[in-house]
Amino acid sequence: MGQGITAINEKVQKESVFVDELLSEIRKVIVGQDYLIERLLVGLLANGHVLIEGVPGLAKTMSVRVLSAAISTDFQRLQFTPDLLPADLLGTLVYDPKEGTFTTKKGPIFSNIILADEINRAPAKVQSALLEAMQEKQVTIGENTFKLEEPFLVLATQNPIEQEGTYPLPEAQVDRFMLKLNIGYPSKEDEHKILKRMAFTDKQIEVAPAVTPEKVLKARKVVNEIYMDEKIEKYIVDIVFATREPASYGLKDLDGLIEYGASPRASIYLTVAAKAYAFVQRRGYVTPQDVKSIGADVLRHRVIPSYEAEAEDKTSEDIVRRVFEEVEVP
Repeated sequence: MGQGITAINEKVQKESVFVDELLSEIRKVIVGQDYLIERLLVGLLANGHVLIEGVPGLAKTMSVRVLSAAISTDFQRLQFTPDLLPADLLGTLVYDPKEGTFTTKKGPIFSNIILADEINRAPAKVQSALLEAMQEKQVTIGENTFKLEEPFLVLATQNPIEQEGTYPLPEAQVDRFMLKLNIGYPSKEDEHKILKRMAFTDKQIEVAPAVTPEKVLKARKVVNEIYMDEKIEKYIVDIVFATREPASYGLKDLDGLIEYGASPRASIYLTVAAKAYAFVQRRGYVTPQDVKSIGADVLRHRVIPSYEAEAEDKTSEDIVRRVFEEVEVP
């Protein structure tokens, strides 16, 4: 087994060279958002969609735009609004009166990286249309179904303030996102760097392509090979079960605070995301710390607090933190 891990380590070291180049290009533009950039890379390598929540002006949109430029891939930014229609996203059938036939006009969803800006401003029909593309990696227009090209990644943003005119995402759709990231303000030092770099009326920082989509797809195959010990697999299952049966794990104080715990999809996503995180750290094996580092991002939107929890000002973030503190680490 030791020789096997050594071989995987060497493979990861070889295939992850582009990570440094990618980060270098992104950091030409983005300052002080290492958490966001790293998690976007994890989503990309783990083939999982990412939901980003934060107040305006924190470079959420710019980070996604810069990532797509550094990957040399097709990118579409979709501004979600209350009057958006599914056809605006997916495409539609156009009638040709001369030929008497319908032709398919594909929409902006036919791209590699999709930025769904302010996703919670779109009505339910649009969100449902996006859901099929996210889950099935395909789009149906009329009677025809079209496969979406890989890599296909939806990176959605939502604003936690200004809730007027928004449509809260259904739990089923939120669950399709592998990671939910909560983005905060930069430090004083980072904000000073941002000011010095970006406070110009006409400055444009060029981002050079650092990696091809083919390399990303190849790296995903290596992520699948990363070694995870059975003890860590059981640790992941214990964490997920602790959100459903907290009392069984010595978390009696959480009894009654959880309306719904995480589903089996959480176990799957936590496993894949931990492997992708290990890849970003240039390792061919997963440690319990990898699971802890990425765990809150996988679970915070899958644990639904009860009314009792809301009355006590307990959020899903607080519940997930308690679970990671109390569940025994292998």
